[in-house]
Amino acid sequence: MEILTRKSEVRGFALPLANKRLLDTLAALVGLVLLAPVFACIAMAIRLDSPGPVFFRQGRRGLGGRTFRVWKFRTMVIDAEAQLSRLEQFNESEGGVLFKMKDDPRVTRLGHFLRRTSLDELPQLLNVLAGEMSLVGPRPLQERDCRKAGAGFDSERLALRQSVRPGITGLWQVRGRSELNFEQMLQLDLEYIDNWCLSQDLAILWQTVVVVLAKKGAY
Repeated sequence: MEILTRKSEVRGFALPLANKRLLDTLAALVGLVLLAPVFACIAMAIRLDSPGPVFFRQGRRGLGGRTFRVWKFRTMVIDAEAQLSRLEQFNESEGGVLFKMKDDPRVTRLGHFLRRTSLDELPQLLNVLAGEMSLVGPRPLQERDCRKAGAGFDSERLALRQSVRPGITGLWQVRGRSELNFEQMLQLDLEYIDNWCLSQDLAILWQTVVVVLAKKGAY
């Protein structure tokens, strides 16, 4: 079983989980085909906007705490990771587990637009197709964030958060996004796991479209 929650200890979820994986696979395949022209346009724009690769790949913690490399369109300068330690003092995230700066100097001109519209997340359909992610679930954390979370949060709750495949979107994305701190994000992720069902996933996907179009909580 992929979802190890208080609910799944007393109920069988094999068929719903299989349906969730089927939905993920079909949606990722269709999405990658239909969005191919969009991918090409974004790739060309990134090349023209700043030097560096089109895609950015970063280690994230997924199901069971296993590390995988997430796909994103590059929205920062090529040495962004090297600059992070210098910018930690300007972190605007409450508690410091997540790193957030509204005016992060590493973000490129095009990167601001891609982040505001969440277009930078589209390549994660490749992660969904590979079975590393789901369309809906807790967002996969960076190694940095996992280390900081492990130092200040209950390990049982963090392990429960990693008992499902991470998602491209989730309750966090539709209820505040970057405006929420890590504790609030964690509570929403556990709420999602406790109440998981396919109808909730479909509702979150629809709400994500609304939130993205409204450009709420993203920077």
